[in-house]
Formats: sequence, structure tokens, C-alpha cells
Amino acid sequence: MARTRKLYVGAKLREIRVRLNLTQAEYAAKLGVSLSYLNQMENNHRPVSARVILSLAQEFGINVAEIAAGSTERLVADLREALADPVFGPDATPLGDVQLVASNAPNLARAFLTLHRAHLQTNERLAQLNEVLGREDSPLSPLPWEEVRDFFHYCDNYFDAIDRAAEYFASQLGGGDRLAALAEWLRARHGVTLVLDPAAPLRRYDPEARRLVLAAHAAPATQAFQSLHQIGLLEYDDLLEATLDLARFRAEASRAICKTGLANYFAGAALMPYGRFLERAEALRHDMEALAQTFDASIEQVGQRLSSLQRIGAKGVPFYFVRVDQAGTITKRHSATRLQFTRFGGACPLWNVHQAFETPGRFLRQLAETPDGARYISLARDVSKPGGSFRAPVRRYAIGLGCEITHAAQIIYADDLDIRNDASYQPIGISCRICERRACHQRAVPPLERRLSVDPNERGLLPYAIL
Repeated sequence: MARTRKLYVGAKLREIRVRLNLTQAEYAAKLGVSLSYLNQMENNHRPVSARVILSLAQEFGINVAEIAAGSTERLVADLREALADPVFGPDATPLGDVQLVASNAPNLARAFLTLHRAHLQTNERLAQLNEVLGREDSPLSPLPWEEVRDFFHYCDNYFDAIDRAAEYFASQLGGGDRLAALAEWLRARHGVTLVLDPAAPLRRYDPEARRLVLAAHAAPATQAFQSLHQIGLLEYDDLLEATLDLARFRAEASRAICKTGLANYFAGAALMPYGRFLERAEALRHDMEALAQTFDASIEQVGQRLSSLQRIGAKGVPFYFVRVDQAGTITKRHSATRLQFTRFGGACPLWNVHQAFETPGRFLRQLAETPDGARYISLARDVSKPGGSFRAPVRRYAIGLGCEITHAAQIIYADDLDIRNDASYQPIGISCRICERRACHQRAVPPLERRLSVDPNERGLLPYAIL
């Protein structure tokens, strides 16, 4: 008989309580347990019972999958990848030890990741001879954009207060010509004049002249997005600053970058208000093109919004979203799924997002399986961003969107795929260093957690055998 795995998720249980602003006594009463029992569960001295999980779902609308996985799976994946760095030597850290640290001491795990990231950046910066000790961006400081990226990553790309403020704003805007309505809002509420200029960058705001200039050649969805971005900065600055205070960034550059990111989040949430967007997404079975037409948004904007539907009590399908450039560099990444993205080194070349550049204007579908046995339906498509003139460069990216195959019935792109056939799934990984697959024809480096055998008299797909 299979033995039921005990679930120790004290950190996640405590995180939910803090998020709901409840004392331990209030939390225990709502869950129907004693205060001492709750304290033991939060400190991982006792496993979480099925009764408590059921109470969390009924009382607070918490997704059971969030309890079972949450950020622990994400931390485990990040820790395994960091520990695969050759600096830690050839002996692999047992998976059980990594899971124990991620579950019982998540803050220590994140501190370790910060330290490892500082080590990588120190080596990079010293190699480039670009750093001087004592500067704000010294080798011991995390790169600002990486610090911000991790902040969004561990917030599941969802900021409830900002999302709700954007939804309320959208409800006040009314219908008709969207850009005209936004221009009138800026004029009436902030004395700002909106102007379209063929020679302007995407957005330029002059606070002295109270003048917002947008690129005339930009798509209407982009013009609306940039207008909403500026409204977020003007009208909801206190809310953005309060969110930044919670992040506790080390560098002012990180705070500035994140503020831009949060203003972008507001713009996307106002362009596609949560309740209405979730309703249409479910009705259209997450057809990205149909959603783009419904909300007059771009495919990329729709994909990113789908990855942020994590409101308690009204969660959408958990998606990951990623954007890569032609060199394979990940420029955006958000994941509400177990699928994680590489932090250093190259991403798995078998992932269909890398093939999207070869088939412009088409959605690529892929059934994929990661080494942990999780199965996904993955979409990929190229995205081009013209410069607006003959000599202006065109920026090309590929975006990827996906979810676990258990949600296939809710996804139009899963129709007619043979999801019950094991042979339909392409084996993919996070990065070669932590991928344990033995017969991958695209492997770049051997896995750190396996021993190798080299026979000079025999050559297969690889110049070594993985034991």
C-alpha cells in the first residue's frame, strides 16, 4: 500500500496568515484548530492535516495546489540549480536536504540564493574590470534588474492592491474611444495634455509643461498602455511607493526599475480588468487572439496578463509566461506553475519557444514533460516590434505561455492533441547542469548530480555515458 506523504508547509501557512492580516488566535479559530496546534504546524513540528487544507479552501478560497506547492517548489528548483554550480564541487546535495531547507527555512534559502547570485556577479564584474570597491553597484550588490525580476517572481506576478485599483479605475473610464477617454482623464484630473508625435519615443512626459507625448506610429494598444502607465505614476504614486517599501530593495536603481514595472503592471491590469478579463478568458477558453481583439490589446499583453490571474478566491488557470530574444536570453519570466526558468547558463533548447522565430505569425504547440514528471501544454509565438520608420531597427522576440496538462479542457490550444499518449510529450528541462536525462541529443554539459563513464573506444550521442 502506498504511504501518504506528510505535508509540512509551515512557511506557506504562515505566509497566508500574514497576507490575510490575521493573528494566530484568529487564524486558528477560523481553521477550527487550537492555537498550539497552529503554532506547531507553522513551525513544521506537525504536518498540515486534510481538515486544515479543507478549511483554508472553504474559509479563504485558497487553492489547494497553492498549499501543496506554493513557493517551496520554486525554491527547490532555484536551490538545485544554484547548487549545480561547479563551485560547490562534484558531490550533489541530496534532493531531500534541499526540500527540507526550502520548506523549513525559506528565508535562509533565499539568502543563500542571494549570496550565490552575488558570487556570480562578482566573478562577471571582476572579469570585465568594470567595478571598483565601494561603489553602489559593487560586486557584492545584486544587479538591479535581477533583484526586481526575483521580486516579481516570488510575488507570483500578482499585486492585489494595484490590481484592484486598476480594475476600479477601468470601471470609471467608460466606453467609446479609449485613447480619447484617457486623454480627457489626464486633462481633467491632472491638467496634462496628451500629444501624438511621429518623432517621439514610445512615451515622454514633461512634468513642468504637464505634457505627455506618445509615439504616433505605435499601435493603439501600445498608446493606451503607455497612457495608463503615466496615469498609474500620477494618480496611484502612493500605492506604488507603499508596494516598493515592502520590497526593501538594496539599491535605489532597483527601486526605480521596480516602480516602472509596477506602473506597467497597473497599465496591463487597467487595460484588461481582472474580473472581466477572467470571465472572457474562461468563456473563450484562453484563445489569445480572441482576447486580444476583445480588449484591443497585443498578444504579448494578453499572455502576460494570463500569467497574473492569482487573486485569492478568483484564481485563473496557473500559467507561466516567458519572453526570449533571438539569442535565447530570457528578458521576461513569470510563473504560477511548477515550471521554473534557468538563472544561469542556457535554457533547454528542446523548448518550443526557441523555434518560434522560424515560423513567424504562427502559434506553435508543444506537449512537454519536465524531469519531475510534470506535463505541460506550451505555446510559442514570435513577436515583432517595428521601429516606425524605414531605418529604425525591428525588435524581435518570442513569447511562451503554458500550463499543466491537467487544465487542458480549459485551453482551446489543447483540442485535437493526443494528451493521453505518453509518446506525445517532448522531454524538456530547466538547464543541462541539473537535468538528469541520460539520452538527450541536445545536451551541452553533463549533469552535475550524475557520475560519468568515458570509453575512448565507443562514441554515442555524447562523448560520455551518464551513470
